[in-house]
Amino acid sequence: MQKCDIPNDIPDKPGVYFFLGSQKEILYIGKATSLRSRVRSYFADDIVEKRSALIAQMVATAETVEYTETDSVLEALILEANLIRTHKPHFNTRSKDDKSYNHLIITNEEFPRLLVVRGKDLTEHYEEKDIKYTFGPFPHGMLFKEALRIVRKLFQYYDTKKPVTEASSKMERGKIDFNRQIGLYPSEENKEEYIKTIRHIRLLFQGKKKQIIKELNRDMMQLAKAERFEEAIAIRKKVHALTHIQDIALIKKESRFCRDEKTFRIEGYDISHMRGKDMVGVMVVVEHGQPEKSEYRKFKIKTLTDANDPASLTEVLERRLKHDAWPLPELIVVDGATAQKNAVEAVLRAQNISIPVVGVVKDKHHKPKKFIGPGDLITTHRDSILLANAESHRFAITYHKQKRTF
Repeated sequence: MQKCDIPNDIPDKPGVYFFLGSQKEILYIGKATSLRSRVRSYFADDIVEKRSALIAQMVATAETVEYTETDSVLEALILEANLIRTHKPHFNTRSKDDKSYNHLIITNEEFPRLLVVRGKDLTEHYEEKDIKYTFGPFPHGMLFKEALRIVRKLFQYYDTKKPVTEASSKMERGKIDFNRQIGLYPSEENKEEYIKTIRHIRLLFQGKKKQIIKELNRDMMQLAKAERFEEAIAIRKKVHALTHIQDIALIKKESRFCRDEKTFRIEGYDISHMRGKDMVGVMVVVEHGQPEKSEYRKFKIKTLTDANDPASLTEVLERRLKHDAWPLPELIVVDGATAQKNAVEAVLRAQNISIPVVGVVKDKHHKPKKFIGPGDLITTHRDSILLANAESHRFAITYHKQKRTF
């Protein structure tokens, strides 16, 4: 492996790191809770096993590592997304299908909304005139979801499916009016303040936290001068929250959910029913050869009344892909033969998502007898494929029995 020049003073702090090539071109950008630990991890002897051959190639190509320290993990996540969007590093764009990544948009409306949108939907579902600002891509779905929770504690924003002004019924208008009264929806009375909030969110996602704090301090002084002390105190608390962002939840999420190149996620799917009755589907997750039971999901089949496993799989996967916060897998395993495999692949093609699929074909005793799918992946991940298939079958039967009982 080519020797890469690593700075001796890399801090044990959150931030963003850059692997640079011989011409100082950016090969790869990543974010870290601890810059020191994360950068050093790339130079372990088992880099291929722990991360991937692609990342090992990147490290071998790199000549230097640089970094930018941030005040918090939240700001590191935001900075990483901005820099990937700007520079489009070769090894970032090759490592994942960025059409499935989340983006954050601020709508171009009277009362702007913050919406999470997949990359492929930015152009399919929105016109240029509908979007005021776009941020991302955010490669880590679970972390991004947690980050938005933190942002929302700092700045209240509006993110429902319809604009505030588009109430389609009297009941809906009544609900909006009620929510405005209790401060959940923006109104004409607080419109100016809401627009300022949206501006501050925009500045935060542009990496301009210091500018926000400067503006808030100015507002606080003006309010204090006008003897509006309660409002001034509220702003002082917000400045303190911004200066000391509490992102311990994000750090915990990163240790548990961060999906980088070292993680090979397999999702297994199975359908269970009794001659078409009480049809259910399940999704299980296997990582590093271990089941991740906290990420298992159940689906009650809603569109079918007769037994049809391929159609049931279609429904389950379509519903699963609507959950943007769930990280996409590197491999999907289905219980069944060509029909089941084709059904899943058709859904993925329709969504412009590239994920290999393996079908596990069973004998008359319901024991695996062969695999259908990419041979190299089957050889490398055979045990994990079998585990995902066994777990999905067990979980589906358990869920089906529960449905029949109740």
